[in-house]
Amino acid sequence: MSELQDVLGAIEEGRARGEPMALATIVGVRGSTYRREGARLLVKKHGHPIGTISGGCLEGDVRVAAEEVMESGTPQLLHFDLTADDEAVWGWGLGCNGVIDVFVEPAEGAGRTAEAIRDAIERQEAVASVLVIEADEGSATTPGARLVVHQAGRVEGTLGDQSMDERCTEEALRALRDGHSATVRIAGDVRAFIEVLAPATRLLVCGAGHDAIPLVRFASNLGLAVEVIDDREAFLKPTRFPEAARLVKAEPVDAARAAEVDDQAFVIVMSHNFLRDKDYLRSFLGTAARYIGMLGPRARLDKILDALRAEGLEIRPEDLEVVHGPAGLDLGGDGPEEVGWAIVAEILAVQNGRTGGFLKDRTGPIHHRPSSQARVG
Repeated sequence: MSELQDVLGAIEEGRARGEPMALATIVGVRGSTYRREGARLLVKKHGHPIGTISGGCLEGDVRVAAEEVMESGTPQLLHFDLTADDEAVWGWGLGCNGVIDVFVEPAEGAGRTAEAIRDAIERQEAVASVLVIEADEGSATTPGARLVVHQAGRVEGTLGDQSMDERCTEEALRALRDGHSATVRIAGDVRAFIEVLAPATRLLVCGAGHDAIPLVRFASNLGLAVEVIDDREAFLKPTRFPEAARLVKAEPVDAARAAEVDDQAFVIVMSHNFLRDKDYLRSFLGTAARYIGMLGPRARLDKILDALRAEGLEIRPEDLEVVHGPAGLDLGGDGPEEVGWAIVAEILAVQNGRTGGFLKDRTGPIHHRPSSQARVG
């Protein structure tokens, strides 16, 4: 499960037990930081925290604030300025040089919207979560007020004022269209964090052989919704792929239709059989899939493409833009585990619009300046 699902699940379990909890969420970032907006840390009265908001340097201060919030029931907005070049900052052992705003609230409020977010996860639907982080006394709303806005405009929850709900719904729908989370000023005295929660990336693994097992595990642990496709029922066993979200029995040529491929889908073809892989590629070429990885050398992919053209399949240049063969980043690895990591790394790079080079060679910032959307799953 992804970190978000871990946190949501723990909130729901804690609520059922009546356990005091506080949720810390990064709601604003400027400069270089370890985590971005939407990172969460759930602090429980008893037991270990879940999630992380830094490399360990801020968690201690946040846990202290969380204890106060659990005691008082009043949210706190914490501000950490890590840009100062002095011992007060560097004494924390920080590995970043930015400004971080963290909103700490009783987890009960987040629990009321957790079910709506988890439903969106299951339906592969994007939603925007609106969280009030600042409001003066006498305002129509209060810090910690929440609502969830769906792409079709449906709203769950309220901020306590109809006109404010309407304004926030408009801002949330704009954030969904743009695909970016943001902190916005709703009124003169009210600020809200609008977080875009996009559907989990789907990874369709075509071929249920032995080397698919670590790939499915690695991708699932990173929060991808992994589906394994094969025409051999004996290979499609939950005991082989316990982390898979779905096992799909389908002939290779029908794989895209059976999996209901969409624009959240990344595909890896790894049956190791020339004819099967040819039919898998035939099935997915020209679909909405964002990535099609082909295991094996480039010469093998060229032969598959030549065979498809000989069979009369029209292959457009734009169809080949999403095809990656050989699949994976050039890490020099060998064996199923190392190959699996190379493929997952390439998928992350494509998903984030990166090339997968060394960070030391990057001239720009590590993170995109517009806060990237958080993915659920």
